[in-house]
Amino acid sequence: MKFSPVIKTAAIGGIALLALTSCAANEASGPADSSGLSGELSGAGASSQGAAQEAWIAGFQTANPDVTVNYDPTGSGAGRETFQQGASAFAGSDRAFKTDEISAGPFDGCATSDIVEVPAYISPIAIVFNIDGVDSLNMDAKTVADIFSGKITNWNDQAIAALNPDVTLPDQAISAVHRSDKSGTTGNFTEYLEAAAPESWTVGSVEEWPTELGGEGAQGTSGVVEAVTNGVGTIGYADASKAGELGTVKIKVGDEFVEYTPEAASAIVDASTLEEGRTEHDLAIELDRTTTEKGVYPIVLVSYLIGCEEYADAANAELVKEYFGYIVSEEGQQAAAESAGSAPISEDLRGKVQTAIDSIK
Repeated sequence: MKFSPVIKTAAIGGIALLALTSCAANEASGPADSSGLSGELSGAGASSQGAAQEAWIAGFQTANPDVTVNYDPTGSGAGRETFQQGASAFAGSDRAFKTDEISAGPFDGCATSDIVEVPAYISPIAIVFNIDGVDSLNMDAKTVADIFSGKITNWNDQAIAALNPDVTLPDQAISAVHRSDKSGTTGNFTEYLEAAAPESWTVGSVEEWPTELGGEGAQGTSGVVEAVTNGVGTIGYADASKAGELGTVKIKVGDEFVEYTPEAASAIVDASTLEEGRTEHDLAIELDRTTTEKGVYPIVLVSYLIGCEEYADAANAELVKEYFGYIVSEEGQQAAAESAGSAPISEDLRGKVQTAIDSIK
């Protein structure tokens, strides 16, 4: 299954921004009518949300022509930092803040130290590769870990061949591509490796790629996809919405090899629980990466919207509350699914998320 949405950007002050405006949905499928809204709202963060943000912003602007929303896809880590500095009103991030990060602060745009974090974008992380004549491969967690840690260096290695008896593998060097920037996608990918192949993957769950592992670094999701596409014998990981026509890996879960799909990604989220030790409106999900449940794809990113529970600027509070409400509405989630191939959040999760958004002031 391939996804190939297009992200549109606008140059603002030399920085690439997704600049579109958008508006609330109708009462049946989103937040209350917001036609009286006006102002400018700035966010930054996960590049994985890029195509979805384009769709959300376009939809939000249609109903609110006096509101402008700018989203700068700088990456999750940079987006969280920008939000903490008060330079943006919200962040998009492929992981929630850690509890010690919240305690340390500061959150300069917030009136208090409490923040709202809600899952809004669920997408599989695809392992993509470029081998002539090969469109799909089967791999287990250990094999993936050994490739990205540099232990498996050739495509016809016995470990890969054993899982793909019907595929003619080339005698060709593997070039593993990773994110060079601080990335929530990397964090989710390495969290899976740490949980599912701890003996092979010993560097833990990290957002910044360990230099000792080598490989080729590329900036952002698009950079990884470009490097894999233009390389020879390359392999990388990226939000599935950007996989395009590259070859993709099916991951072994239990006794089957599971292809990434929005449905398979959503299944692991619904089977997981909220992290303990967080405030009422901080809805970080603890994913079960080692599940053996049929039809579940375990390499998933759950991308969050992050805002203040109480803003220092009341104007930001109103805009963020309405924009977040549109994003998690049925209409907003469908827009993201159509543009980015993401999995809509479930009705049960939507109720919890909307309650958290309603707390913003």
